Amino acid sequence: MTAPLMPRATAVWLVENTTLTFRQIADFCELHELEIQAIADGDVSGNIMGISPIDNGQLTLDEIKRCEADGKARLEACYIERNVKLKNAKAKKILSPTQRGDKPNAILWVVKNCPELKDAQICKLIGTTKPTIEAIRNGTHRDMSNLRPKNPVTIGLCSEKDLEDAVAIAKAKAAKEKK
Repeated sequence: MTAPLMPRATAVWLVENTTLTFRQIADFCELHELEIQAIADGDVSGNIMGISPIDNGQLTLDEIKRCEADGKARLEACYIERNVKLKNAKAKKILSPTQRGDKPNAILWVVKNCPELKDAQICKLIGTTKPTIEAIRNGTHRDMSNLRPKNPVTIGLCSEKDLEDAVAIAKAKAAKEKK
């Protein structure tokens, strides 16, 4: 699932207006549980105005009540929201600003966790350029100090199947080259 458009503002609203657990809010907003706790304590995001995910059409009141009753349940986005995300995942879509900003983080994750992938495969998988990949590999990327690895699947840049297929192809080519 892709995080809401403004995850911190959504988290602020959920903390202030629901009895959901920090974990449920963190999972839905794709933030760390400790960050949600800091929002609840007033340490973080004090100047951010909460945005209702109900008004945005991301959640229903029934879904929130269901998860409030069961602390282990996960919030599920509305059908329309999931459907849009599914259609966007199938088609190479125009990315949200958050997703565009997370591309270098995804590249860093792929470089660290899937070193067998070639640059061309990473370009196709994430939708980036070879110079960007090279800059991240060398540590010369302009924002290198702020990058932290993020799985491209959780960000919504590619599907799990696409990633697994790319790794399988890379491993098969490496095995073929060794022979």
